[in-house]
Amino acid sequence: MYKLERESWNEEFEKGKVILVDKPLNWTSFDVVKKIRGLTKTSKVGHAGTLDPLATGLLIVCTGKFTKRINEFMAAEKEYTGSITLGYTTASYDLETEPVFQSSLEHIAEDMIHNATQEFVGNIMQVPPIYSAIKKDGKASYLSARKGIDIKMEPRPIVIKEFSITSIELPKVYFKVVCSTGTYIRSLAFDFGNSLGCGAHLSSLIRTRIGECWLDDASSLDEFSKEVNQTKENYAK
Repeated sequence: MYKLERESWNEEFEKGKVILVDKPLNWTSFDVVKKIRGLTKTSKVGHAGTLDPLATGLLIVCTGKFTKRINEFMAAEKEYTGSITLGYTTASYDLETEPVFQSSLEHIAEDMIHNATQEFVGNIMQVPPIYSAIKKDGKASYLSARKGIDIKMEPRPIVIKEFSITSIELPKVYFKVVCSTGTYIRSLAFDFGNSLGCGAHLSSLIRTRIGECWLDDASSLDEFSKEVNQTKENYAK
């Protein structure tokens, strides 16, 4: 007897799927896309909203026809948690570059830290960091920044719905931010430090939500790999 012809094990991915991934530290968003493309043997794969290598948390990866939804996800409201280290600045506004001491924190009181957040809530203009993928003269600005070339970044309108301090353990302060697309949390950390008069940089960042998609529902790459292998095994039975 001949077995009935069955569809390929990866057809679900080829047709289209939205995958919620908990991006690991030191991985680029493209690294995650490349990994999922290899695991699923699917050619059409993309991500919705880049996370820096030093950030972790929710990354939405779309395959097949669902890549058409990437712009929809990118436009959605974002939520982040993380930490800002006061008293030190970096050229990249995060830990990609070496921290440089700016000021002691003797004059910084807890109420100052909480009150300073209000300056950044609402419709504001934000200058992106030079260590970013924004194109300047036809190439990503971070390429010039890493060569020491001075770049002028233009301010952009963004919306910060919430910026709250969740814990203070100086020199670190822990925060929650709800914001529009296009917001650079690194720039927010830098500007926050300037507002306090002590300087600051972003020392950790986790994206917890994109629109209605939550980090709690995301899988690690190891978990996703096991799911794909299980799909293959079920198909082979």
